[in-house]
Amino acid sequence: MLYSGIDLHKRTRTITTLDARGRLIDEARMATDRVALAAYFRRHRKPHTAVVEATGSWYWIHDFLKAEGIALVLAHAKYLKAIAYAKVKTDAIDARTLAQLLRARFIPEAHMVSPELRPLRDLLRARLLLVQKRVSARTSIQRLLEKYNLPAVEDLPPLVQLHAACFQEQVHLLSRQIKGLEKSLHPHLLPNPEIQRLLWIPGIGRIGAFSLYLEIDGIDRFPDERHFFSYCRLVPGADDSAGKRRHKTSKDGNRYLKIVFTHAANRAIQN
Repeated sequence: MLYSGIDLHKRTRTITTLDARGRLIDEARMATDRVALAAYFRRHRKPHTAVVEATGSWYWIHDFLKAEGIALVLAHAKYLKAIAYAKVKTDAIDARTLAQLLRARFIPEAHMVSPELRPLRDLLRARLLLVQKRVSARTSIQRLLEKYNLPAVEDLPPLVQLHAACFQEQVHLLSRQIKGLEKSLHPHLLPNPEIQRLLWIPGIGRIGAFSLYLEIDGIDRFPDERHFFSYCRLVPGADDSAGKRRHKTSKDGNRYLKIVFTHAANRAIQN
């Protein structure tokens, strides 16, 4: 068995390959293209496993290596730093450290979303970003009205109206884009029986059900409900010391699931 650590960047990548005993088999720094990657891995035809950190460009690496018959492990970047802290940090050292940790089975793994759900999940996350931008534009309009203590944009001075009109155009554009994204998601997700069951839960609407289905990506991957609650950021962290108990907020887990459950709880109470 061979183990390869891939230190991936936008334009370049460094790969280090070790054998089962930890001996260096090959090492290379190359441009980020499929031809060079194929040439490297085709030099080593033994059973092969590779690892790469969970960055924004792991999709194509996973698909490419899968077609070559090479399994890819996705390393959780935050927890990996805690294990592989080093005073001297270079691309070559990072790649070799990844390979060594993979060989020793010490890689803290991150979840790889199912390939068929990737575009749907990314599209839904893009919708949330548009919603946040629309809220920001509306808030900017309200701030202008507060400055002049006026009830409507039409009452503002001419130059300030021009300022507000820019935000109004953004709101209209973003609203159209949000509607378009939602309509494109409906035929792919609404017929799903799991989503239909989620829609019966008080407080969970269509977008909430879509988010739960896509972000969870199979409830069976959690060993028990406690791990699931923690992943959703629904429980506080702990910072206990010297007999004193303290709770703390944590950014570990899935922020999108926290947003969905918080919104659902508020809606269930209201209605």
